[in-house]
Amino acid sequence: MIVAMGGSNIRVGIIGGSGLGDTLGAEVGTVQAVSTPFGPPSGPVILTQWSGVEIAILQRHGSGHLLAPDRVPYRANLYALKELGVTHIVASGATGSLREHIMPGHLVVPDQVIDKTHGREATFYEHAAVHVEMADPFCPVTRAWLLAAAGRLDGTTVHRSGTYVCMEGPAFSTRAESLMHRAWGGDLIGMTCMPEAKLACEAEMAYALVALPTDFDCWRPREEDGVSKDLLAEIISNLQIATAASVRLIRSALDDLTVLRATPSPAHEALNLAIWSEKSKIDPEEIERLKPLWGRYF
Repeated sequence: MIVAMGGSNIRVGIIGGSGLGDTLGAEVGTVQAVSTPFGPPSGPVILTQWSGVEIAILQRHGSGHLLAPDRVPYRANLYALKELGVTHIVASGATGSLREHIMPGHLVVPDQVIDKTHGREATFYEHAAVHVEMADPFCPVTRAWLLAAAGRLDGTTVHRSGTYVCMEGPAFSTRAESLMHRAWGGDLIGMTCMPEAKLACEAEMAYALVALPTDFDCWRPREEDGVSKDLLAEIISNLQIATAASVRLIRSALDDLTVLRATPSPAHEALNLAIWSEKSKIDPEEIERLKPLWGRYF
């Protein structure tokens, strides 16, 4: 169990995606293996401290980036963080930009999602009717905390909102799809924030995302001095810049937890009215199996 610092019960989990996951995987700390009812998580969780705050680091794609977005064990990952006492999650993810003003190397703290994923296990509650609210898929309190930290950064552009279109992958969009995503109002295209954000809500953990734009997806012609620029080469060349900027933002946020301490997150009461099944009729074994998630309601 993560020990709270300074009398606070705030415990921050960091889910590292492409780029950031590899960087955080090298962090020194206590390596904690966690077993879950949904199988093993992507890898062991590293327990360490940044700015005197206890954090739990998990590489979404596992050591060596072996897990494609549609193969990530999202339920096991979120369950493991909940069992370790995490209350707030900052996730990262490389994305494509669907807007001219969101440049590779910028950061985005999105506020909305369009979920295009399919075939992924998107709920913990397979044997009960549980309906959490997802109008605001990212915790507004955790977003405000990150944006306050963004105001303290120099040399990094952080966009304060954006709509993340989450596609199944692992292949990238066709050009027609990319143009469609723009027409829908999407600002970013990625493959990993869903069902991660839904599961975090079901586990009553406040979840926010730092998106790392690495390219302009394929809607924008790749011509530079008359020479076509390859999409994958563009992504790889910009990922390091965006990763370094995201680390600076998260470290700056952890320097000051005032916002998180002062404002309760609605995510922490997400199950209060969300369990629609008659509780007396839910299998006691199922209640016990998911006790870290919903045990306080029984």
